[in-house]
Amino acid sequence: MIAVFVLAVACLGQQNGGAQQKGDKQNAAQTADNAWKTTTEFPNLDWHNLTGARKEAALNFLRTDKCACGCAMKLAECRMKDPNCGMSRKLATAVVQGFLHNESLSQIRGDLLKLAAEAPPPFEDPVKLSIDGDPVLGPANARITIVEFSDFQCPYCMKAVAQAKELLKRNPADVRLVFKQFPLDSHNQAQFAAEAAMAAHAQGKFWPMHDLLYAGFPDLSRQTVLRYARQIGLNEKQFVADLDSHKFAKRVQTEEKEGELAGVDGTPSFFVNGRKYNGLFEVAVLEPLLKQFRQ
Repeated sequence: MIAVFVLAVACLGQQNGGAQQKGDKQNAAQTADNAWKTTTEFPNLDWHNLTGARKEAALNFLRTDKCACGCAMKLAECRMKDPNCGMSRKLATAVVQGFLHNESLSQIRGDLLKLAAEAPPPFEDPVKLSIDGDPVLGPANARITIVEFSDFQCPYCMKAVAQAKELLKRNPADVRLVFKQFPLDSHNQAQFAAEAAMAAHAQGKFWPMHDLLYAGFPDLSRQTVLRYARQIGLNEKQFVADLDSHKFAKRVQTEEKEGELAGVDGTPSFFVNGRKYNGLFEVAVLEPLLKQFRQ
């Protein structure tokens, strides 16, 4: 296991920015239960010093006031149904602190408005990711490891390819790129492409397949992918067998779950030495921020 810093980009499937994120969260809300209406425990929320009537008042507040992340859910609802949401975590913590210090409801709501208006930090708290067996570009001893969670059917992931390559080109000794699968449910060919990429990886040809899948975007049909397999010299019989048996479906699912636990809420998301980056994945924006990791 290594620590990696997360750079999250605004490619969230077929829609830009938060729109797809909101849709994903609303869809999740439709199928989730109503535990948030009755539970007194929420993910990553410390009630230790808040008890009795103040805790009951705080619970009522969380269940009735909306989250500011754009999901249209109540704060308590967002905390339960999207525990990786940094905004609901920050706001819920502020609510607890407000009631702990006996603030009025208007004071607490004012505090929340200020927090919601603040720009997120460039890098979030570090997380741990395993990169064992993942495709890697760059030197093993690089001081900066960027882990990308990506979807081959995402147009923004496709656009990020050139930026990632340019970043590696400019920093050949300091930066390495690790690729992880995160096919979105809203993309009907993404899972197939992810399994195809892993099947190519099993034959030592992940990056050639990666480049072709993105270069030919958005065509990810079986016929096209088999043509790519022949083009890069794969053992086609083995490749087809791996696809038909879904040999790498579990690996893809494992990486998706790993990403979700780390806070990935859209694609592409990048992890650089452990922290989530809340900005554009563009060399001109990112490269100056990487200086802190070279010290």
